[in-house]
Amino acid sequence: MTIAVVSLLAVAVPPAAGQDGEECGDRAALRVAVLDESGTVALPGATVVLRWNEARRRPVREAADPQGRFFLCAPRDAREATLWAELGDGSSEQAVVAFEPGDVHEVELRVLIGTVRAGRIIGRVYDGVTGDAVATAAVSVRGRGRQAQSNRRGRFVLSAVPEGQHELEVGHIGYASLGHAVTVTRGLTTEVEIGLAPTPVEMEPLVATVTRSRRLEIKGFYERKLWGELVSGGTFFTEADIERRRPQRISHMIADMSGIRLGRDGRFYSTRLSAGFSGGGCRIKTFLDNVDVTDAPLHTLVLPVEVAGVEIYKGPASLPAEFGGSDTRCGAIVIWTK
Repeated sequence: MTIAVVSLLAVAVPPAAGQDGEECGDRAALRVAVLDESGTVALPGATVVLRWNEARRRPVREAADPQGRFFLCAPRDAREATLWAELGDGSSEQAVVAFEPGDVHEVELRVLIGTVRAGRIIGRVYDGVTGDAVATAAVSVRGRGRQAQSNRRGRFVLSAVPEGQHELEVGHIGYASLGHAVTVTRGLTTEVEIGLAPTPVEMEPLVATVTRSRRLEIKGFYERKLWGELVSGGTFFTEADIERRRPQRISHMIADMSGIRLGRDGRFYSTRLSAGFSGGGCRIKTFLDNVDVTDAPLHTLVLPVEVAGVEIYKGPASLPAEFGGSDTRCGAIVIWTK
């Protein structure tokens, strides 16, 4: 299996005449190039992932173009973002890019083809008493030398962590230090929720871990889930949620959501946007693994045990661009199989 190890170099340079930065006006621009280890051959197809550290906006997850390039105009109020790349089962180390109006940031991703067997740890650090996010917490894997720092929302990323069992170390002034064993699986992401105990309080730290579905990660499910939870932009069910509810049919679980009803024809309708629509209501677009299945009864296509994740958008305001269109004005339901 081909594994990618990516190194990043971020440099802020002033825009010159004819550069892509001119397309952004007074906004900051980001140019990413994905190359081989020598830095001479472009490598298209790598996925660039960008999370905004301050603004509450949708994360970016896009593939490099046929020339191995990626370009982005940063929003005017964006000041900082965490950036990394994924290729096959491998991923780069994360890099933090600070945006200044008018600057052009050039990020070079050099891919080393080898036999590295690694995964990723993504997590959130919070106060175990209040539940508030803990920023600037130091997070590291013992013996690895590299360290991440939680952002203002308490989130962090540790990439290119060798597969196997490691000890995760977390520390912050005013909190008891934490050492916790975590297992990293090659090509997969392990999510960690860490509740630190304030030092004056006698309590044990709270740690919860779960391994992400690689299929859902590639499809961008977790990035949309992260953004949706920040701005109430949709409802998301994971495999664990479905197992806990144990619905006889996945359509029954979806129809239990307020604002959605299941018609006799097996289709979903919006009860909030039904006014002015003929045929009994406003029909919600339904996708199964990115295929439009609106006209088919869902229970005839998939069983609950076959579902890895569900996304529910009740209207066009919260709908991601990849599921948008004139026929999704009443919302969309997106189902992913295992």
